[in-house]
Amino acid sequence: MKTLYLFRHAKSSWSFDDLSDQERPLNDRGRDDAPAMGQALGKRRICPDLIVSSPAVRAMSTAVLVARELQYPANKISVDAGIYGADMDDLLAIIRALPDSAASALLVGHNPTITETANALSPSAVNEMPTAAVVCLRFECDKWEEVGKANAEFYFYDYPRNEG
Repeated sequence: MKTLYLFRHAKSSWSFDDLSDQERPLNDRGRDDAPAMGQALGKRRICPDLIVSSPAVRAMSTAVLVARELQYPANKISVDAGIYGADMDDLLAIIRALPDSAASALLVGHNPTITETANALSPSAVNEMPTAAVVCLRFECDKWEEVGKANAEFYFYDYPRNEG
């Protein structure tokens, strides 16, 4: 079985006109929401075998803050430049190329691609994911290259300030 956590980066700041899109940091809400969502994952006793992030500052910051809450070493976070600017097919290729030694992976990326990918893989529809949202899917397979909607189980969807 493979377990995938698709995580949209936390809320970023638009306050720095001189920064490129990739350099935009988290804003105050994002710096609060990312660890809160990490704590929510921790309450579910989740500790992924692998965390993979877009190289964008807001995504990496999210990954580090979530990892800290899960006692996952920040220096073990893998950066995949392909996640930044990826479309759904690109992101599916990245997921299907994950090392089979990892039974679970948390991937931090960007919308609309994260939501589109969640919907491409999930047997249950996922609304547009707000910042710092996470979808967990489980797949009945032994290799990441085999993940798909046909062998997927929707496990949970969570986001900051989720009242449900």
